[in-house]
Amino acid sequence: MTSHRKWMRAAIVFGSIAIATGSATAQKRYAPGISDNEIKIGQTMPYSGPASAWGTVGRAELAYIKMINDQGGINGRKINLISLDDAYSPPKTVEQTRRLVEQDDVAFVFSGLGTAANLAVRKYLNDHQVPQLFLLSGSEQFNDPEHFPWSISIIPFYLLDGQTHARYILEHNPDTKIAILYQNDDYGKAHVRGLKDGLGERAKDLVVGELSYEVSDPTIESQMVRLKASGANTLYIAAGPKFASQAIRKASELAWRPMRFLTYTSQSISGVLAPAGLENAIGIISAIYGKDPTDPRWKDDQEMKEYFEWVQKYNPNANRNDTFVVAGYQYAAALVLLLKQCGDDLSRENIMHRATSLHDFTIPLLLPGITLNTSPTDYQPIKQLRETRFNGKFWEGLEGDTH
Repeated sequence: MTSHRKWMRAAIVFGSIAIATGSATAQKRYAPGISDNEIKIGQTMPYSGPASAWGTVGRAELAYIKMINDQGGINGRKINLISLDDAYSPPKTVEQTRRLVEQDDVAFVFSGLGTAANLAVRKYLNDHQVPQLFLLSGSEQFNDPEHFPWSISIIPFYLLDGQTHARYILEHNPDTKIAILYQNDDYGKAHVRGLKDGLGERAKDLVVGELSYEVSDPTIESQMVRLKASGANTLYIAAGPKFASQAIRKASELAWRPMRFLTYTSQSISGVLAPAGLENAIGIISAIYGKDPTDPRWKDDQEMKEYFEWVQKYNPNANRNDTFVVAGYQYAAALVLLLKQCGDDLSRENIMHRATSLHDFTIPLLLPGITLNTSPTDYQPIKQLRETRFNGKFWEGLEGDTH
């Protein structure tokens, strides 16, 4: 470990000691961009480009923060979230992130979306001791507190997605032949590793075809034709919203009806399944950690009622049943709850200390029994996923799912 990284690690440790030993009347400590009346935060989101469907998450986060500010903010401080478009392009992410840190003087960056995008700015943010807080990538590379102590994710790891589906396959269809469609980057490859890891020794026999696509590709039609020709009767779609939708539709056009598994990052009914044709999506299996607003089991749930009220008042142009909207609501709520815990110590060290010391931390609309847990040596907050199947109208839990 370099001396610089040791210093960064020590900064968090020393911050932790100060927090543990400080009195309730400790003086205010502020990061850059924070004052008695403002908390300035930066963010990059794909509001345009091939992954623009995920931009819905950013818009939901902005709407949630507007609600918090209307309620008086956090301990009297209004949140100023500067959310910039990076078009799902890592060079653009670098450009926008440098602007946020060096010109806008933000306290930290929050909920930046995309594996490649977050990797592109991780070293820069760590070198400058700027928290990369609750980033939206499930790559296990972001669970590396030894080398990158200022970067922490919030969503389940993509490895867990693949492992969860592998367990289901081995239990329910152990002699299947599996085809995999994946995005040719760290995002897609992590899903593939998770599936093969979950299959264990059987992976080499069960996986009969795997093909990738580039984000810049117009379609994945040729890949789907080849995957069908592999003879597979199970398909794992580890793809972003645009290409996941194309894959579902193309399989139907080819009259190919394998058992289908879809990454949790592309399970939006309105953003992915509806464009593919809801009838074409019936039977798809995915994994969830949160409550689905389309699921009738939650119609009388208090958290869901509050969510619907928020959509109606603060995000009226959004589809309230879109899981991407739910996700933005959850991540923004996690941010607010975390900052409330910080009290008047809003230093970067304390913000990271709190984020890496979550114990049964609950945010709205999590499935019962699922909480966020982190430690200084474990930056993976959500460690559970539960299988769910689309029935043509909503996602319904499969056997063994407890609610």
